[in-house]
Amino acid sequence: MFTYTTKLRVRYGETDQMGYMYYGNYAEFFEVGRVEMLRSLGLTYRWMEEVGIMMPVLELKCRYLKPALYDEEISIKVTMEKMPGIKIHFKYELFNEKQELIHVGETLLAFVNMTTRRPSLPPQLFLDAVKPYFQ
Repeated sequence: MFTYTTKLRVRYGETDQMGYMYYGNYAEFFEVGRVEMLRSLGLTYRWMEEVGIMMPVLELKCRYLKPALYDEEISIKVTMEKMPGIKIHFKYELFNEKQELIHVGETLLAFVNMTTRRPSLPPQLFLDAVKPYFQ
């Protein structure tokens, strides 16, 4: 299992009139978590695209427990519970500054060859980077 946590502050433009983060912006926080998790392994989304792999989202699940508030720093905990294959599954837990769990979510992404537009295995360098977490 591989877990990574990063932080992001709720910006004014991401909130509604009540100062609550707009519900659609949680998916963007998930993306920040995934991107930073990949970067922590020494890899980037840019590199994935350069080697011909894109990662479209197939499924998104969200459960809103408490609102994320304007100017609050949110901890985004991302977990991969199993070794990726053609698909990769992420779980998310978002915590406010009081360390209260405010949101849980999941995404399922696929590795897709950019030339053929067909599902593909991840690049070997990616597999080598995550393998130690699943042994």
